[in-house]
Amino acid sequence: MYADKTLKCKECGAEFVFTAGEQEFYAQRGFVNEPQRCKACRDARKANSNSAREMYTAVCAECGKEAKVPFKPNGDRPVYCSECFAKRNG
Repeated sequence: MYADKTLKCKECGAEFVFTAGEQEFYAQRGFVNEPQRCKACRDARKANSNSAREMYTAVCAECGKEAKVPFKPNGDRPVYCSECFAKRNG
């Protein structure tokens, strides 16, 4: 049903194989687009997006401790440290 395909990475231009197993996995998950980047470029892109996240300092609305959050608090909603957040949503 599926056969290995050779694709070209849009990031680095290298050829990579989109295996029959990967195609089946994509189909099971309902993905309609083929991968556009090789594994190395996907991994590098993922690492850059995670490390590029800027963290902001806020005061926890429940316990008063310092909290680091991935959004800029603007004061219209309470901000919780990770421990208090887990208690409230656990």
